[in-house]
Amino acid sequence: MLSQLQLRARRSTCCGVLVALMIMLPLRASAQNPDQSSFVADTFKRVILDPTTYAPAVIAYDATMRDWKTSQPFFNSGYFERNERFTISGLPNDRPVSYSVGRRRILSDALVTLQVSLANNVADQIFERMLIDRFPNHRKLVRALGWIERSAFAGYMSYYLSVRHYQQATINQAYAQQMGLK
Repeated sequence: MLSQLQLRARRSTCCGVLVALMIMLPLRASAQNPDQSSFVADTFKRVILDPTTYAPAVIAYDATMRDWKTSQPFFNSGYFERNERFTISGLPNDRPVSYSVGRRRILSDALVTLQVSLANNVADQIFERMLIDRFPNHRKLVRALGWIERSAFAGYMSYYLSVRHYQQATINQAYAQQMGLK
């Protein structure tokens, strides 16, 4: 159970490490052509600046939080939670965990999603770089195919992780309105 101050400290530490890595990474390898950036720096920059790295985590977090928030009026009225990840006992159809515990679990899930997406994009960038080195005349084709792969992965992952939560949030809102719950 982290306080807001501890979370801010962790965030600022992570940002500091990220900035330090960007500064310490060599922009150019000494044995390379001055117009060609180093392999690590180029891969790092492409992954960090690619929106497909972050989209699945952000969308999954938003969907799950909407589901969680719209479930709260039911929990306050004595209803049980069906998802065992959000129950006190770990079994379905039991009392839900507190709102803050649920938020932490959702954030934790989003960070795992970010790690998976990050790993996919790093692997894709490495593979792209190898293909471009092997087929330098087809640079645009390789980059386009890489963008298609990353977009398809991010789209599938975002949909898979969020569709049920968005649907449930919509159902929750409609039922809460019908039942007069706030």
